[in-house]
Amino acid sequence: MKKLAILFTFLTLIFSNMTNASASQVKPVTNLENLLYIDLKYGRVVIELLPNIAPKHVERIKTLARQKFYDGIVFHRVIEGFMAQTGDPTGTGMGGSKLPDLKAEFSDEPHIRGAVSMARAMNPNSANSQFFIVTSDSRFLDSQYTVWGRVIQGMEFVDKVKKGGGRDGKVVDPDSMIRVRVAADVENK
Repeated sequence: MKKLAILFTFLTLIFSNMTNASASQVKPVTNLENLLYIDLKYGRVVIELLPNIAPKHVERIKTLARQKFYDGIVFHRVIEGFMAQTGDPTGTGMGGSKLPDLKAEFSDEPHIRGAVSMARAMNPNSANSQFFIVTSDSRFLDSQYTVWGRVIQGMEFVDKVKKGGGRDGKVVDPDSMIRVRVAADVENK
């Protein structure tokens, strides 16, 4: 009886390991509709969109990407150890799209490295097209700005974007977003 129990335990362990090995080889299915590609001269940045946290902001980003609004727009404000801001067609930090401003969708989603959040003026309901990618944890922004995505690939390319703008002065020959697309529109062609 003892031998039978040992054999049963041994077979259970083998079967369990085989099942775990098979499961680890299966890649999770990704919803391409909720991935955003930002092509920089350094490489591609992939952002996971968070429609469950900020549905209106995600919809706005996807709308503007599909209109090719973001193509060629510069990073007008890039502060070392903080963030890289873009999305202003004038390149001054004062412009936006022709669409109406959005109501804030603040959440508990943290402003940690890789978080993508909407820029705004003093009015919390003034986000339009500008956004920033957090390059160093900036938790003091939590619940004050709308996080709508997170970088899941290519953060090393964001780190290479030329610094400057804002209080640090104008960015000389700023880097731009070459192309911004919803992944479903690229991969399903």
